Amino acid sequence: MKLLRAIGGNAKATTGAIVLLAFVVLALFPGLFAHDDPTAEAYTRNLGPSGAHLLGTSGLGQDTFAQAVYGTRQVLEIAIGAGLASTLIAAVIGVSAAYLGGFWDGALNLFTDVVLVIPLFPLLIVISAYVHNSGTLVMIAVLTFTGWSYTARQLRSQALALRSRDFLAAAKVRGERASYIIAVEILPTMISLLVAAFLTNALYAVLFASSLQFIGLGDPNATSWGTMLYWAQNNEALQTGYYLQAIVPGAAIALLGAAFALLNYAFDEIGNPALRPVRPRRKITSRLAPLRRPPRRQRQPATEELTRA
Repeated sequence: MKLLRAIGGNAKATTGAIVLLAFVVLALFPGLFAHDDPTAEAYTRNLGPSGAHLLGTSGLGQDTFAQAVYGTRQVLEIAIGAGLASTLIAAVIGVSAAYLGGFWDGALNLFTDVVLVIPLFPLLIVISAYVHNSGTLVMIAVLTFTGWSYTARQLRSQALALRSRDFLAAAKVRGERASYIIAVEILPTMISLLVAAFLTNALYAVLFASSLQFIGLGDPNATSWGTMLYWAQNNEALQTGYYLQAIVPGAAIALLGAAFALLNYAFDEIGNPALRPVRPRRKITSRLAPLRRPPRRQRQPATEELTRA
């Protein structure tokens, strides 16, 4: 309930949540909105928008609107799957390194730094080239392997600030194990940071997965926004004037990325009061001010009245 109130009280969070919820509904119930088979090459190629095809057809004779609607599911599966897996791995490695210290901190920190300094997108291209035409699970695994290191550094820094707190010392005195302290005592205090990390990882998963599919390193037969861009490029849609074939998936990617970004900014503001916008204070005017009586005229002393007389 507190989370819902926080989202409802923040304009960015409300906007991002509404847009994300709309994509979730499309992913769960695509048949309610698109009645054509997105993989059927059964129509005339490169048709413009019409009543039968709201966004026209592709260069392969497929309904563009159906492809955009049905492609939402795979994009969200990759975003949520890679976002959750990357955040989980980062939480385990980053918080464990900070709490255990000593040898474990050095070893896990070294491993994190090695992954962190490797150029991300070239590494993704190399890995995806070896698993060419891979499915959704392989794409999630590739993005998870390359996307957890930066989040691990952030969570380690936050855990280092918590390591000397009294409640952790009390847990040690009670004889609790390190795994219990990490999972029950430390991680619940970092919920806002974990949510922000998940949203960031999900955003980058959408962008990187679509980029890999666009350059042909995904499954070209899958129904996804990245593959729509791939076939639009192969059929030279922009050069021949069929702009919707490229604009529709590109706009969908940008809109979903904006939803994740707005939620991320909103949770930063909710978790850190210093980032909240300062609202100007209104001047409070008393409603009784017009009803106040003017001050009474002071009565002149008796000596002045006698002198005048």
